[in-house]
Amino acid sequence: MLSKSNPTKTINIVRCLFVILIITNSYGQNSTYSQFWNEIQFSRTLSEKWATEIDLGATYSSTESSSNMFDNTIQRSFRGWGHYYFSPRWKFSSFIAYFNNKDVPEIGQFESPEWRFALQGIYYFHKTGYTLSTRMRMEFRHMRNQDDDYENVFRYRQQIKYLQPINSKILRAGVIYAVASDEIYLKSGAKVTGESFFDRNRFNIGAGYLFSDDIQLELTYCNEFLPRNNGNQITNAASLTVSFNNLLENLKKKINSKHNHEIKDEE
Repeated sequence: MLSKSNPTKTINIVRCLFVILIITNSYGQNSTYSQFWNEIQFSRTLSEKWATEIDLGATYSSTESSSNMFDNTIQRSFRGWGHYYFSPRWKFSSFIAYFNNKDVPEIGQFESPEWRFALQGIYYFHKTGYTLSTRMRMEFRHMRNQDDDYENVFRYRQQIKYLQPINSKILRAGVIYAVASDEIYLKSGAKVTGESFFDRNRFNIGAGYLFSDDIQLELTYCNEFLPRNNGNQITNAASLTVSFNNLLENLKKKINSKHNHEIKDEE
């Protein structure tokens, strides 16, 4: 059970994890890439317990001959979610996704289309002034390898995440928040992703802003360590995520409201 200490203790723990990560990454490092990840999320509330979501993503990367993080488009993705809010502390989700992996450094820079299915659970430790959560995700990946054969890869992800509003005690419109997380990936062995059991470690730190209760922007820096058969890889990435909640419904309400005002003005 978590103690009721202030968030400074949690921040120090995250900092220690980051230092350990840097020290670990300094050994056996063979290649480093700079990348830019961007994702647009569209979610819709169906009821008090259920919601759906569609994500559109793209990844850009530097290459061995260029340090420009936008030099090559290496991945595009489409993902459909279903979310179930079991309680204030538990959220369960599932998604099916298609990833157009093209020239991806981590799998050997060859084209590897992928279908992915996942089951996910998030547990929230709601505290006064901040939120700590842990995420568990099991992924089934159906990927094409360099021999044009499809392989099945099972991957487990475990994340801990810290989020704290900066200019308010709660998240609402006009609030800036700080966010930090660390996540480990464990996988089954496969030719397309390598035989190692440990897939990667991903550390994120950054900030977000809520334009309204339904529009949100988040910008983070990610440091990712990936051990691979042909040499370890370090990825330094800038990540931009824009989220819209009930976008079509909100636009429809604004259009109807404007139309009703115009009718009243004409009367």
